[in-house]
Amino acid sequence: MKDSDRKDHAGAAARAFAQRRIGKREFLRRLALGGVGLSSFALATLGGNRPFFSGSLTRQALANTPASPELLRWLEDVGRKFRGTKIRFVSEPTPPTLVARRLARYEFTARTGIEVEIEVAPLEQVLHKVSVDVKDRAGAYDLYYLDQSWTPLFLGDTLDPRALYERSKDMALPAFDWADFPEPVMRGIATYRDTLVGVPFDIPIFILMYRKDLFDKHRLKVPTTMAEYMAAAKTLDAAERGNGIRGTTGQLKAGHYSLNCDWTAWLWAHGGSVFSNDGAFSGGDEDGLKGLAYMLELAKHMPAEAKDWTWDGEWQSLARGHAAMALSWGEFFPGFDGKDSKVVGLMQAARPPTEAKLRTPDAAGFSEVPHIGHQGGSSVGLSKYSRNPDAAWIFLQWLCCKDVAARSAVLGSGGAVVRASTYKDPRVLAAAKVGPGTTRHFPATEWTIGNAMGTEPKLAAWADISSNLIPVELGKLLAGEHAGPEQCMAAIKEKVDKAVAPFRKP
Repeated sequence: MKDSDRKDHAGAAARAFAQRRIGKREFLRRLALGGVGLSSFALATLGGNRPFFSGSLTRQALANTPASPELLRWLEDVGRKFRGTKIRFVSEPTPPTLVARRLARYEFTARTGIEVEIEVAPLEQVLHKVSVDVKDRAGAYDLYYLDQSWTPLFLGDTLDPRALYERSKDMALPAFDWADFPEPVMRGIATYRDTLVGVPFDIPIFILMYRKDLFDKHRLKVPTTMAEYMAAAKTLDAAERGNGIRGTTGQLKAGHYSLNCDWTAWLWAHGGSVFSNDGAFSGGDEDGLKGLAYMLELAKHMPAEAKDWTWDGEWQSLARGHAAMALSWGEFFPGFDGKDSKVVGLMQAARPPTEAKLRTPDAAGFSEVPHIGHQGGSSVGLSKYSRNPDAAWIFLQWLCCKDVAARSAVLGSGGAVVRASTYKDPRVLAAAKVGPGTTRHFPATEWTIGNAMGTEPKLAAWADISSNLIPVELGKLLAGEHAGPEQCMAAIKEKVDKAVAPFRKP
């Protein structure tokens, strides 16, 4: 099946499920039968060519970041009766996943005797594999990597980890510390309808990244307001375009979820929201149009190719020195200090500029949280159909505990910091210097999570809306195929309101 056919197939299935013409099992069956292509349903989530920095995963590097003696004793104590058991975890190649795959062998299995197979695949394949496993209730995987936008799809197919922790005190890791996960992370990434579907695992989030050398050269201050951000983009573009450097950059590919990500950030930053609290699409109201106008103006100061780029192209434009600044995924940042970067030591990270206006969550719809710091996090869920739930539960606690989280941040870097304690860990603080695996961006990430984290609406129809309906029409606008922003938003509203009609309040 061609990618275009898969996109049509997955989109049709998503719409049928959203309109309650088919149940979740039938939806997952259709998704499984059609496969999931790179440009299809799965692109409603952050994935594809995410520019992860792989970190230093040599045995020596692992040895230089040893586990705490308390954690090792706990593993030996609770794991011994499950020796010889094998569990399976399917995930995309995120920084914490790649670190865990190495640590699992040398630490977890060595101490517990529990074998762990961590299957790493592109995100769209992860969704396919999880969908098949859930549809068949097969238990082929014990643990699932779950993008935050998948929580409506797999509600009821995972065990509530906090309830399991309270219920299984004999296997509970004493220092697990649920309170160490910031409330916005728990709510925005791992929860749906007040049910915890997994344990928070990673959190790509928008922060401000800029060329300090160019800001110093042109005597610009780091922008803290939307007006200052726009002014800096224009000034830098005018001054540096002749040197092959544009004022900013973007991920504005038509029909791709990345365009939806950029649009929502500017929408939220001007007081708009995707939905109003009655469930109607509100992106075309007065505030929404201001946000769209801002994005369109910024596009004039980006490389022309930005309209063809997803996050990978956006990252490369910064790493190759072709753009002066961007508001985008913090997991880009370690790559700027990597061996192939043209801007080693030149990039700095900062808090996003303050929104010009902000709509409250109770004025938005479907659990949407408007804020400029768009997040695309994930959790790890324990399958309800697992054949070895106790062994898998021990592994899940180890995987997401404080000690492993801190070591993962140093070894893998990127956007994996979901625990408050990680930001204060001495090993993490020591890595805040120019060089591969830098954590120099962590203060900006931490602040944004706690103060400006934007979360997309949560409903089954959102996958199709965010990867098909909205970015397709926005792409037409960028290509000049709509008469103007109002016509574009009207076209989106007609389609979106129809898609969400079954979910709106009576």
